[in-house]
Amino acid sequence: MSRRLRRTMLFVPGNNPGMVKDAGIYGADSIMFDLEDAISLAEKDAARFLIREALTSLSFGQTEIIVRINGLDTKFALLDLEAVVSTGKATIRLPKTETADDVLACAEQIALIEKAHGIEIGSTKIIAAIESARGVLNAPAIAVSHPRLSAIALAAEDYTADLKTSHTREGSELYFGRCMILHAARSAGIDAIDSIFADVNDEEGLRNETKLIRQLGFDGKSCINPRQIRTIHEIFAPSQDEIRHAEAVINAYEDALQHGSGLISLNGKLVDRPVVLRAQRTLNFAKAMGFGREVNLDE
Repeated sequence: MSRRLRRTMLFVPGNNPGMVKDAGIYGADSIMFDLEDAISLAEKDAARFLIREALTSLSFGQTEIIVRINGLDTKFALLDLEAVVSTGKATIRLPKTETADDVLACAEQIALIEKAHGIEIGSTKIIAAIESARGVLNAPAIAVSHPRLSAIALAAEDYTADLKTSHTREGSELYFGRCMILHAARSAGIDAIDSIFADVNDEEGLRNETKLIRQLGFDGKSCINPRQIRTIHEIFAPSQDEIRHAEAVINAYEDALQHGSGLISLNGKLVDRPVVLRAQRTLNFAKAMGFGREVNLDE
């Protein structure tokens, strides 16, 4: 849990000055300015200019800033990358990622721009958005394709369209894709971000879906409305019982280390390493949210 929290990734259209200016007030862990689907062809250049100006002139505090560029197969992608990477202030979200080569091509262009503008090579990170069956099947290779990659994300609407089905409230059609992306992310040591929940008026549906993806193991969820942020954060927060149990597990682990014992016992029961690692994650997640203590088992 040394990486930043990404419980929520708020989509903000890159052509709306008011929304761009106010994006940081809602408390999302990450703000994602969109230059792709939310922007008409006629407004692509204006949106790119607006986002570049926002990155260079506005402060968003500690909030992570991400910009979704247009696809590498469009004439806008390199212009988007130049405008964003040259500021040195944002992560790139690469849409429609289908192969490891897509990430490598994006990373190559980013490196050229960093070098041209005197920005530390490798400092600009990438989030790969997976939006098709091909992308899902290639998720393990995508996840380990380049050191710049800090997360992979599922885009459910495009993915289900590619499957020739629809995105339902229950979401059973997403189960395979979610599991593939999650396993790929975990094997690569990067974050897994779930798709948006499109019905902003269905809080119960949002709550149920967020509980599901948290239980699966996702790090966070994309959202399209600030009203969704509080619900998602609430569900991702460890409960007091979870924190107390995690503290007890870590205390037992540290006590065993102090006494040179290879056996960890809590309330008369042996505790194995997976339980200790879950406790570490719980406490570090709580610490990142402002309470509890950080734990590093490698120390």
